[in-house]
Amino acid sequence: MVPLTDLLLPILVAAVAVFLVSSVVHMLLPIHKGDMQKLPGEETLLAALRAQGVKPGSYMFPSCSSMKDMETPEMKAKLAQGPIGNMTVIASMSMGRSLGQWFVLSIVISAVAGYLTGIVLGPGADGATVFRMTATAALLGYGFGHFQDSIWKGLSWGVASKFFFDALLYSLATGAVFQWMWPAAS
Repeated sequence: MVPLTDLLLPILVAAVAVFLVSSVVHMLLPIHKGDMQKLPGEETLLAALRAQGVKPGSYMFPSCSSMKDMETPEMKAKLAQGPIGNMTVIASMSMGRSLGQWFVLSIVISAVAGYLTGIVLGPGADGATVFRMTATAALLGYGFGHFQDSIWKGLSWGVASKFFFDALLYSLATGAVFQWMWPAAS
């Protein structure tokens, strides 16, 4: 077993590696360029949302107050007419805050990957095994939530698959760092 305190440096280095890989993926590669589309009539829609006083939060439309209401003729008509969607309204956009939160999440995922691997393997463990275990744990942390968004929130499967590819890159970086920095046997 390897105590988590012995893995603090690999945890931080893995988070930095993931941060760098994600920066390359999102700023230099065109893979995510078409993920979000502009709404037709955006200015009119934004003015209508402002006029309604829409506050930050998550919205679904059309919306009903209970599952029983889903069966009413009125709700069925709204669903048939469309559009149907989910909308998230945020208070403001702060790239610095978002990047900070992303880095903290990367630390948490790296810590969990290291913790799980440290429970099973001891110091001086085979590097390939360290790599496989930490990369797999990291993939679980980074990769599968977007498919859940495809199922429940209508995120396109193509976009979710691209984010899963990103997660695969992040998990490979995490595994490589832990393999490189795994504590040696005493």
